[in-house]
Amino acid sequence: MKKTNIFMMSALLSTSTLLSAQEVVKKRDRISSPRKAIDTMAKMKTKDVGFAQTFKNMFVDGKVSGQVRVINAGYNQKESGVKDTYATALGGILKYELAEFNGFNAAVALYTSHDINFATGSDDKQNPELSSSDGSYDELGEAYINYKYKDLSFRAGRQTLDTPLVDSDDIRMIQNSFEAYTAKYSYKDVEFLGGYINTWDGFDQDLEDNGFAKAGKRGVGFGGISYAQEYEFNLWYYNITGYTNITYLDGGINYKFSKDMSIHALLQYQNESELEKSGYNSSIYGATFEFVLYDLGLNIAYNEADVAYGKQTYAGNGGGALFTSMDTTTIDAVSQGRDSKAVVAGISYDLGGAKFLYAYGDFDSSADLNGIKEHIVEQDIGVKYSFNDDFMLNAVFVMSDDRARDIKSQNDWDRFQLMANYNF
Repeated sequence: MKKTNIFMMSALLSTSTLLSAQEVVKKRDRISSPRKAIDTMAKMKTKDVGFAQTFKNMFVDGKVSGQVRVINAGYNQKESGVKDTYATALGGILKYELAEFNGFNAAVALYTSHDINFATGSDDKQNPELSSSDGSYDELGEAYINYKYKDLSFRAGRQTLDTPLVDSDDIRMIQNSFEAYTAKYSYKDVEFLGGYINTWDGFDQDLEDNGFAKAGKRGVGFGGISYAQEYEFNLWYYNITGYTNITYLDGGINYKFSKDMSIHALLQYQNESELEKSGYNSSIYGATFEFVLYDLGLNIAYNEADVAYGKQTYAGNGGGALFTSMDTTTIDAVSQGRDSKAVVAGISYDLGGAKFLYAYGDFDSSADLNGIKEHIVEQDIGVKYSFNDDFMLNAVFVMSDDRARDIKSQNDWDRFQLMANYNF
């Protein structure tokens, strides 16, 4: 496996070197994985905060924004004796943010989602991903205060974060949010971000019925530096207390040969060192290459996990940063006690207000201590149509196939999701 790593990384680095004489342009919008593509389809728009001349005007000039979201989603299970699940939920985000005065401002946002009973399965036929197992979710997802001085800013309270291993992962009804203390400093095109996370909640936290849950055993400390122009670079460190220390690195280049043709290449590395005998200890390597011609994009990505004997990989607090992460399956699904690899190939196309995505992911592993292997293939088909800047429809169809077993298992299913979003 390691020879494969060296070959792929060397090939991409060589490609970047050969292209260094070509025209360089600023980084275009790009998606690093199918999961991130689905996340981007649903993002709520943010409004710029204005400036107030007096303390009173902080409230008078404050802005209300939000999103109304409706989702119908369900699973067609193929394993014998397992029931299909489905749900339809109505909810969204309502946010109020104060104008900035002397560098200070604050905001609160209510996150809500409620199952529509007549269009939702009852008891064990309910899909709990949208509004929790109880069919309802109401939480103050954001409640923070900001202070900004020139290029330095601080934020304390419940907030959204989008870093490689701590992110909002907005792919269902309720995105992840974090009770945290963060500091950010920007210098030209370089950004530094660091902080401490106490608790978190959202889709990847299984919509905890008891609200925000502890991140790590005693919190999560993190810090990173990022740069994104014609060259891209990310270096991050996370202390997931009681579980693992993680170092994450990616870097690459974006070249445009003409107005209608470009390539984008990235390498990544993630090292996880075990804490307190948690079982998380591995090294993950990755590469992705994208070719864009007019509105057509072709992408191929690779990840390989070298897992310590009897250990496993850590998925992070969110969707994760790996290039091969699909709507549902990530390399963590096949990496428990096993070395593993994932290959994802995709095609995307933009047609006016419509965007199309197809991705094929193959997740394979060696045998664990009991001689058991895992092999999952997932296919994602996504369609988004924007009626205008505020209203859009998004449909995702996912097919999961367990290739390691002759009989149908918990990894054999189809999933369909239809989402309507209105931003205001």
